[in-house]
Order: sequence, then structure tokens, then C-alpha cells
Amino acid sequence: MAIFKGSGVAIVTPMNEDETVNYEKLNELIDEQIAGGTDAIVICGTTGESACLTVEEHLATIRECVEYVNHRVPVVAGTGSNCTRDAVAMSKQAEEFGVDGLLCVTPYYNKATQKGLVQHYTAISEAVHTPIIMYNVPSRTGCNIQPETAAYLAKNTKNVRALKAASGNLSQIARTIALAGDDLDVYSGNDDQIVPIMALGGLGVISVLSNVAPAQTHAICQNMLDGDVKVAAKLQLQAVDLIDSLFCEVNPIPVKTALNLMGRDVGPLRAPMCGMEEKNLERLKKSLENYGLL
Repeated sequence: MAIFKGSGVAIVTPMNEDETVNYEKLNELIDEQIAGGTDAIVICGTTGESACLTVEEHLATIRECVEYVNHRVPVVAGTGSNCTRDAVAMSKQAEEFGVDGLLCVTPYYNKATQKGLVQHYTAISEAVHTPIIMYNVPSRTGCNIQPETAAYLAKNTKNVRALKAASGNLSQIARTIALAGDDLDVYSGNDDQIVPIMALGGLGVISVLSNVAPAQTHAICQNMLDGDVKVAAKLQLQAVDLIDSLFCEVNPIPVKTALNLMGRDVGPLRAPMCGMEEKNLERLKKSLENYGLL
């Protein structure tokens, strides 16, 4: 059974001005997302500045999210690490909090061979019972889960259930789906590829766009799930300019800036994330205006 179908928001982590986590604001954002039709909350992923959170903050934010969502929608927690032991420990703790899924990125910086990836995800799988979503984003990690590896893990572990596919390579994603079949659920990890990936059999998206446009992102997915590809494609194309602007600098710089421009007051970014270049800021403002969000 899938962890979720449709639009999962890779939610930002709001900060107070002193850069502590703003849990009150996080709860407000969660309510807005659920009201907008978002199908799952993905907490402490890349967009949530997980790399800049302490372990204590990371776990506290997951716990707060699970408690506040209170089963209204599934909660998926980012618990990946470039150290297998740390990924196991974080995943076990998140499981104790009651998350519905674990999002585990490929090991970054030290990377891994395909054999190493099998060992990494197998170790996490053996330590927990919660469904695991592998997160493949080679542009950020320097590590790429090959289709054969993804299919092997889906077929030979008890709970590696899904893949967040953010390679940008539709041919690779198609081959992964062909090899894994019903043993692996696939979610788009790129907002500009929701429709093509769902057309290949994907179940939805883990989305940055949903932070600023939850109803629209949900509508793209829901129309695909309902078989209305024409409407979904139209909505996808309408969002392309905004999606491009949300990635004109390193995520989550633009999306957190966008939320502040929209009056959501999600606070500052943590270093080494920094303010946007002026030309990119103006581009983002224009895209938000054109999309009707400013």
C-alpha cells in the first residue's frame, strides 16, 4: 500500500529571527497545506534545511510535526545521512515518533558504489518497519541510484517501498519503473516533471512548489490520478515559470524567500544559505505576480 498518492509538500522549516526553529509558524504552515489539499507532509527534507539543523532540532521538528498533524495526512520524515549508522539511528527515532514514511537520501559527499547503496538501504530497512522512500538527487549528492539497484532493493528488502526521483533523467526513471514494476512506488522529485513521471506510473510528487501553491500542486496530481492528462498538463505548464524561479538559486533559498514575500514570515535562512541576488529576487517576484501569488 502506498504511503500516499498525490502531492506531498517538502515543507520549509520556519525560523525565528535568532534562527531557532519556529514551531508555532510550522504548525500554521501545516494547517495551510492540509487546507489546500496537500496529501502528505514531508518534514526535514532538503527544503527543510535539514543539513543545517542539529540532530536535536531535527528530531524535535519531526516529533512536533507528527504530533500536530495528528493523522490528518501521512507524515514522511527525512532521516537520511551520508553515514549509514546515523541514518539508521535517525530512522529508528522517527519511527518511534510515529511517522508514516522515511525519506532517505543517498549518501552525499562520500557517495557510494551501487553495492554500497544496496548495503546502506538494506541496513536501514533491517532496523525499522516503517516504509522507506529512497531519495535520488545526484545533482546534490554526487551519487546516482541506477535502475537495477532501485529494482533490486524494492524486490529484496521488506520495506524499501518507494523512490523520490530527482535525477531529471526521464529515461532512467522509465527504466526504473519498468524493472521494479509494482514493487516500487515512484514520486517525482522535480516539480516540472510531475505530469511525465505520473504518466509513466508515478504516484505523485514530493514538492517544493506546494509550499507556495498547495492547491495548484495538488490539482496537477489529482487530475493525473483521475486520468485527465489534458487538464494536468495545462496546470503543469502554467506553473513552469514559477517552478524555474523557485530553482534559480539553490533550494530552499528561493522558496523561503517567496514565502516571506507572500507574508508567511518563515524567517531567515541558516548559513551557508543566504539572501538572493537582486536580479534573481526580481525574477522571483515577477513569477509570483504572474502566478497570482503576490
